[in-house]
Amino acid sequence: MNGWVVLLWSFVAALILIVVGIFVALVLMGRINLFPAAEPTIAPTPEETGIIDPTYSVLVLNATGEDGLDVQMRETIVNNGWPADSVSYGTAGSQDFADTTVYYVSEADELAAIGLADVIGGAEVVQDDFYADPNDPEQKQLVIVIGTDRSTVAPESEEPPAE
Repeated sequence: MNGWVVLLWSFVAALILIVVGIFVALVLMGRINLFPAAEPTIAPTPEETGIIDPTYSVLVLNATGEDGLDVQMRETIVNNGWPADSVSYGTAGSQDFADTTVYYVSEADELAAIGLADVIGGAEVVQDDFYADPNDPEQKQLVIVIGTDRSTVAPESEEPPAE
């Protein structure tokens, strides 16, 4: 029975040496890091918050096929502090605009555009002088183009369905 005990202890010693050898090899190859350095945390960049400035006039354009979205949007804006006579609405030239967007003309208008986008429940904010009044370039105006992302009606296709 002594022979079996020696053989068992030899097997256990060999197993321990093999496991330790593999561990040391993995540490030396860099696959195991015994003392990992703390990873630096990256502070999130704060999003710019807008301001609600009812001194701006607002034009709401419905670029969807659904009637009444421009009126609803106007009511939302008026209910949030804009004077009713400074918020106008109408239909846009196209009926397939994808994302609701607030347009502003100059960089000074950006915070007011972000604030208006927050008031209407979120929208893209884009600087573009397309909607600037050529007769009064200093006019403080923001333009909301309502996209199909706010529509509950599926856009109509001009092509007949395939048979």
